[in-house]
Amino acid sequence: MSKYLNPYTDFGFKKLFGTELNKDLLISFLNALFEKCNELPKDEIEDVTYLNAEKLGRAASERRAIFDVYCTTKSGAKFIVEMQNVFQQFFKDRSVYYSSFPIREMARKDTKEEPWSYELNNVYTVGILNFVFKDKEELETGDFKTVNEFSDEDLFHVVMLKDLTTDKVFYKKLAYFYLEMPKFNKTESQLEMMYDKWLFVLKNLARLMERPKELQERVFEKLFRQAEIAMFSPKEFSDYEESLHNLWDITNAMNDAENKGFGKGKEEGLQQGLEKGLQQGRAEGRAEGNAEGHSEEKIETAKRMKADGLSIEVIAKYTQLSVEDVKKL
Repeated sequence: MSKYLNPYTDFGFKKLFGTELNKDLLISFLNALFEKCNELPKDEIEDVTYLNAEKLGRAASERRAIFDVYCTTKSGAKFIVEMQNVFQQFFKDRSVYYSSFPIREMARKDTKEEPWSYELNNVYTVGILNFVFKDKEELETGDFKTVNEFSDEDLFHVVMLKDLTTDKVFYKKLAYFYLEMPKFNKTESQLEMMYDKWLFVLKNLARLMERPKELQERVFEKLFRQAEIAMFSPKEFSDYEESLHNLWDITNAMNDAENKGFGKGKEEGLQQGLEKGLQQGRAEGRAEGNAEGHSEEKIETAKRMKADGLSIEVIAKYTQLSVEDVKKL
């Protein structure tokens, strides 16, 4: 077990960025992204309010969305912040779909006194990706670069609606920030902006044994204190261990699936990879614990996988829940 938690786990990410106690960490991270981006105004975020992260469709038959972190600022801007560990063929589609929920929430009913003018607040989606983007065409042909062919300047993408005729941004109130973390390769001595420091922490926290001298800001002092596993309560440790094993299972399964040809569009490779990867992840050791204590984590994981469009059978294999229980979620 490392000294500090792995922020790529569901538990770790929520502990650092999804709690009222640590919202100053989230604020610092978001401000670092805006500092890096030249296309958007440099309005500093001073405070955020966390919102319900589970969004249901307008009807029971519609697909739900479950965000890792969902919050709003004093100005009314909405932020969806997601940690994504495995590549999905239609990840970009999913990202756009998720952003439709906060947009739809802004609609107000017309009244005689005040008809709605369709004015919207800003909506930002932040995706921290533990993989490199591959488009559908690249998946089918296998024609894409390896991580080593990129520099760390290629990892930050800011996506907005653009007028192709004028080559200017058409609409600035809707933006998607994507961070391809495997491309980040800066060392401690190369950290300058807060943006660099935050990405270094996200990528390397779980392997560090102490806080680097380049990260002396107060916000990082707090982050390392909150991330120290030895300070967890017994329940926090149990929940984190379960979340860590879930991450290992899923990563092993998807990596093996891609090695078997999923990267070239072979669906049978995915299925075989899932089978072998799940067995391998469990063989590495899932300690016997209190089943009741882990049930909440399993249900939460299953909900997220269902919202991402994975099949009932695959979800059941990942979480060890029954097919019937998954269908009820």
